[in-house]
Amino acid sequence: MSRILIAEDEARIAAFVEKGLRRSGYVTRVVADGVAAYEQARGRDFDLLILDLGLPGDDGLTVLRKLRNARVALPVVILTARDSVSDVVAGLESGADDYMVKPFAFDELLARVRLRLRREEPPENFLLRVGDLLLDLRTRRVRAGERVTDLSAREFALAEILMRNPDRVLSREQLLSQVWGFDYDPGSNIVDVYIRYLRRKIGADRVQTVRGVGYRLRV
Repeated sequence: MSRILIAEDEARIAAFVEKGLRRSGYVTRVVADGVAAYEQARGRDFDLLILDLGLPGDDGLTVLRKLRNARVALPVVILTARDSVSDVVAGLESGADDYMVKPFAFDELLARVRLRLRREEPPENFLLRVGDLLLDLRTRRVRAGERVTDLSAREFALAEILMRNPDRVLSREQLLSQVWGFDYDPGSNIVDVYIRYLRRKIGADRVQTVRGVGYRLRV
């Protein structure tokens, strides 16, 4: 599951973009200033950065130039109210992969995000395998033995996290933050509900409950 960093200081726009991307199956994080945007993007934990130019602290162009100077090849889509030709040229020449002007249609932003992610994603990363469990990152299908099943966006994100951490116990809080973000009450049983859904599709014995802690994908 691709991870997208959103650097946007206007809370309403950040929430709108984040909600749409999560509904489309992406894992997201929002930062509201240039210093945090640079530190998070430099850590290489994300697959794409959506970057506003008018950030407090370091502005977007400064963040972008610092990333490129540090040889961080993370795809960057600028999303800004600055619409002059000189702004567009400055953004692209500083290393942006795309440039969108506010106000914008989310569907167009999503299409551009998907395009950049397709170009950056190497073919060998299309499949995750743990034993005879195989997850296709392109189709959101899982093969458990001889059985092939489609997964919902949440089931897919949950399966991916478990399969990237085989035999490791993941707490409910970790799963909540990575799959659902921070929109859910930590006391919610949504993780347990989706673990049940996932077990029905890949086999109940593959996901072990560690009582009082969380869940582990058994190898």
